[in-house]
Formats: sequence, structure tokens, C-alpha cells
Amino acid sequence: MAWSIEFSPFLPWPALVAIGLAGLLLLGLLLYGRRPGSLLRAGSLSLILLALANPSLRQEERESLADIVAVAIDRSTSQKITGRLDLVDRLENSLRERLGKLNGVETRWATTPGAGRASERDGTTLFEDLGRVLSEIPPERLAGVLLVTDGRIHDVPAKAAELGVQVPVHAIITGNENEFDRRIEVLKAPRFGLVGSTQTAQVKVIETPASKSDSVTLTIRREGEPDERLVVQPGQPVDLPVRFPHAGLNIVELDVEAEPGELTTTNNKAVLAAEGVRENLRVLLVSGEPHAGERTWRNLLKSDAAVDLVHFTILRPPEKQDGTPINQLSLIAFPTRELFSEKLDEFDLIIFDRYHRRGVLPLLYLDNVARYVEKGGAVLIAAGEDYASPTSLYRTPLSSILPAAPTGRVMEQPFRPAISKTGARHPVTRGLTEDDAAAPKWGRWFRLVESSDVEGSVLMNGPEEKPLLVLNRLEKGRVALLLSDHAWLWARGYDGGGPYTALLRRLAHWLMKEPDLEEDVLRLTGEDDGLVIERHSMSENIGPVELTTPSGGTSDVALEPAAPGVWRKRLDTAEQGIYRAKSGELAAVAHVGTLNSRELATLTATDEVLRPILDETGGGSFWSAGTGAEAAMPRIAMLRAGNVMHGSDWIGLRKRDAYVTRGVRLIPLFSGFLALAVLLGAISFTWYREGR
Repeated sequence: MAWSIEFSPFLPWPALVAIGLAGLLLLGLLLYGRRPGSLLRAGSLSLILLALANPSLRQEERESLADIVAVAIDRSTSQKITGRLDLVDRLENSLRERLGKLNGVETRWATTPGAGRASERDGTTLFEDLGRVLSEIPPERLAGVLLVTDGRIHDVPAKAAELGVQVPVHAIITGNENEFDRRIEVLKAPRFGLVGSTQTAQVKVIETPASKSDSVTLTIRREGEPDERLVVQPGQPVDLPVRFPHAGLNIVELDVEAEPGELTTTNNKAVLAAEGVRENLRVLLVSGEPHAGERTWRNLLKSDAAVDLVHFTILRPPEKQDGTPINQLSLIAFPTRELFSEKLDEFDLIIFDRYHRRGVLPLLYLDNVARYVEKGGAVLIAAGEDYASPTSLYRTPLSSILPAAPTGRVMEQPFRPAISKTGARHPVTRGLTEDDAAAPKWGRWFRLVESSDVEGSVLMNGPEEKPLLVLNRLEKGRVALLLSDHAWLWARGYDGGGPYTALLRRLAHWLMKEPDLEEDVLRLTGEDDGLVIERHSMSENIGPVELTTPSGGTSDVALEPAAPGVWRKRLDTAEQGIYRAKSGELAAVAHVGTLNSRELATLTATDEVLRPILDETGGGSFWSAGTGAEAAMPRIAMLRAGNVMHGSDWIGLRKRDAYVTRGVRLIPLFSGFLALAVLLGAISFTWYREGR
């Protein structure tokens, strides 16, 4: 219950003020002239003004509202070291107990990271979570804000107004003031580079709070290479070469030696991850005599932006002599010596499309092609009936690298290409049809060159289970033999067509050693909070994969079949950092979490980051580590006013006295007949006094 005086004037307040000033002027003149009855006249005028002001006694029925304290608990990654989370638990329990004992106080809690958002952030965003809680609290009821944190917060507002509070903000720091830590900071790192190139990264070893060593050892680990060690000086930038040995993600791990008594070794590691990008692949396409599918290979390779194509079609063989003068020919001479002798090694792939010996390429040049394959090159033979003829490429020095010999028989009959059992597991043909082991409903072809003495892997079969597509490896190089020239029927959509684009593109890229098309490979893929292990193999079964965590622990992981020739397993991970996997001679590395996240960059506890907003609001910081939670927790006091709301061992919260009005009653004080009678009596007495 609350009482107060309320005025409801019959005239506007400016009019009442004017009347009062006029009365004071007349009263002054009367007093100056020493006229009798001046004080009585003043009293009568005051009663008239009081009646015009219409005063009432206001009675309010109020319900008091509890003050609200907002508490933000920091459970970010930096709190998971050196037992800080245990301290956070004890501090939270102590706060719940102490705030619960305060009469008329409610508590609202915010936790960082919030559920489901840990993997979406880089750094501690405590004030983001706190802001969501504050938005639901009426400002007139907010008594204060308490932060339980190590001080490593990355979204501290510059001013309290940005947070929208006018109450003290206090911080309870979970750490020690004298902590020492050593870390690696990445100053500059490439994001991508051409395969075979080298770029420069720049890193720095930092010690907090001050350097304790003149030099430290920095270990550099690269994929498949021995460890490198450098002696560096803390605080000084160091340039490191980053090499790109292969396409895809190239990872370099940095590890600085630990210091005895160091806070943690979690941030003694850093990762440089950059994407290796291939230069455009160079392909030499040599077409023999014109045929219906001559442009199939050309159109396919020209449509690939990653391929630079050199294409020559031999339309005018040497034996064609029609007497046309050379200067009148529109065709240019085939640069055989330049391509097959001087610049042969510059090509990633050579394709012979229905080519046979016609005297254009001397046998010496074809011998160069055979040696080119042995040194790491790739050749694809797209053969027609020419492969079974006496002028077949098999009857040249290329026979030493070709995976199948022609029998001389050409099978002219309709058939549907089928994927072999081996092809169902091979990345070139795996997944071309829903059921790789069964005969797919692809369009028919009508020609197959019969072969024998097959070496390598048969991925596709024709009629009578005869080999249609054969792949083979020779020393460092690769060879593919397609024993039909009717792939163009699929391109034209004949009889329903078939996956000619996928098949021919995969075939070309396997020959050019694209990592995604390797038959025997182990892959690790890091996600924000998980790890995917994938194993490709031509074997029927594989053993478990040995997995090494960032902290050095090892375990055997059994993978699950995902597709023919593919085994896969996804693991939820609790640690961020570099994971290593090994399966036989194969090895792979991947990074889980944010690369070099600022959350793990600096881990020493501090109150300097929060100092500006604490000073602005009158709050304070309190170090809690080193003793039990009860001993380290300051006492809590409720204050109605004060610029400084903290002491060495106490936290001040503002008493807001907020309420809600449930009912109002007005009692007139000077109105009605009572006021009229008093006014008439006062005026009458004034006249009577003057009459005497």
C-alpha cells in the first residue's frame, strides 16, 4: 500500500501560476501600504488557489517485483583446460546457492557455447548469448550482470550502451594471474597453389606474459616426409616454405616444443592447409581416318575447362598424291617431329582414336610414346576394326605397353556393354549403373575387336564376355584400351544412349592420375565436430584402420561397406586438431575443427579484455582460481545507489524496487461543499475584519 498527493486542476497550470503571481503582486502592494487585513487576504487567495488545484489523496495497491540478476557462464573450449570446467561448476553451484538466498531476487542464466551452436563459431561469443537473455528482462528490473569466464571473450562491446544495461557488470575470472603459455600464431598462409609450386607462409612463436627463452625448436611435419626442425626466437616472424606436391588439400603441421609449467600444449600446434590446384591438363588427340564418332572425344575434352586440347586429324596420308600444289592446300602439315620428339613429355595424355599405321608417324616416334608411358605418361587407344588389321598399332613399338593383343577377329553384332565384377569396384566404372554386376539397360553397340593375352584390369565386357575396356599400369605410366569405336552411339542417344560423358571423362582423368579416381586410397575428411574415414580398395575385404588423435592416442577403427570397393565410417570427435590414419602402406591426415581458431590462440586467463566495460558500469573483476569455490567467491550485497559497486571481497547489485500497480483509490482533500464552506468563511471573516 502506498499513499501520495495528486492534483487535478480545474484550470491549466499556467493559468493557476498567473493567478498566484497576480495575487502575490497585490499582496506586496498591500503590505507596502501597510493596509490592515493583508494577511487575511493572502490566506483567502491561497485557499482559492488550493480549491482550483483540486488536490486528492492517492492510495495505490502495489505488488513488488523481484530484481533480476543475469549470469553468463563461459563453457567455451578455452575453459576445458587445466581443470577450469570443474571450477566453473563449483562457481555456478555457489552462485545458485547465494543468489537463491537473496529475498526478492530472480536469476536468469546464459551459457556459452549454447546448445547446437558450438561448431558455428570461431571464438567465445559470451555477450551474444547474454544478449538473448537480457532481451527478455525488463530494464527496470535488472539488478546486475555476473560473468563467470576466463576473460578470453571475442565479442566484448566497446560500451555498455551497446549491451543495453545501466547496472554493474562483474566478472569472476576462472584462472590465475601468473599463468604462462607458449603458442604459435599464423601471420600469413597461402590458401591455394599450383601443384609442384612452393609458396611462403609466415608464423611467430609467442610467449605470454613474457619471453622465458632465447630460442625454441619448431617442428614442421609434411605429408609423407620426414620431420623438419628449426630453431626460432620467440616473438620473431619466421618464413616457412609451403609445397604443393599433389592436388587437393595439402596439410603442414607446426609444433613448438613445450615449456615446463606451461598452461597447456593445446595451442603449441598450428596447421597450414592449402588447396593444390592443377594447371590445365594437356591432351594430344590424334584421330585416324574420319568416322561417325570422330568428334566424340574432341567435344568431350573441349567441354572440360581443365583440359588444354591439341587435336590433329589425319585427312591426307602421304600416299595420297593428286598433284595439288602445296601452296594451294588449306591443311597444314602435321608437326610430327615437334610433338612426338621435342614436346612429347609436356602432354599429360595421348589419345589415338582409330589410328593405324599410314606412314605419317615413323616407328621411331611411336617408340618415343612407349618410353613416354614408362616414364609416367598416359596413353588411351580408342580402337576400331583398324586394331585388328595388319596396320594395327599393336604391330608397332607400342605393343610393349598395350594391355591386349588383337586376334584379328572383329565381332559385328549388337550387344549392350556390361560392367565386369572388377569394374563394379573400380572408380572409373563404379556407380555408372544402379547395379554394376547386372547388365544395364544401356544402348547397344555393334562392333567389338576380339583380343587375347589381356594384362591389367578388364572393367567392361562385350558379347560372349569379351573384354571391352582394359586398364593397365606400366612402371610409372598408365594405358587404357577401348576395343570398340561405337561409344558415339551413346552420345547420339541411340537406343536410349548411355553414360558416355561420365565414362570417358573418368577414363581420361584416371589416366591423368587424378587423386579422386585412384583404386587404392585412404581418405580422411575433417568436419567441425566429426571425422569421416573412407577406404577404397579393389580387394574383397580390408582390415581396420589405425587412427591417431591429436593428443597421441591410437585406436583401430572398423569401416563399414558403403559401395562396391568403398568402406566408410563417420566418427564424432571430442578433440580438435590433426588426426592421422594408416591402413597398410597408405596414410592420410585431416584437421577437425576450425583451423588455428582464435578460441585456442591465447589461453591465459585475463581481466584486461573486460576492463573497459567493467569500469564504465562500476563493476569489478575477481580471480577465483587457486582455492575452493566458497573461499574464492566474493559476497553479494544489494545497494540502492553508488558509482563503484564492488570492493575487494564483495559484489554490489542495484536494488531496483520495481513494482506493478494492482489498484488505485483517490480521496478528494479540498473540493465539494467543504471547500466551498471554508472559502466563504475565510472571505466573510476578511470582510468583517476590514469593516472594523
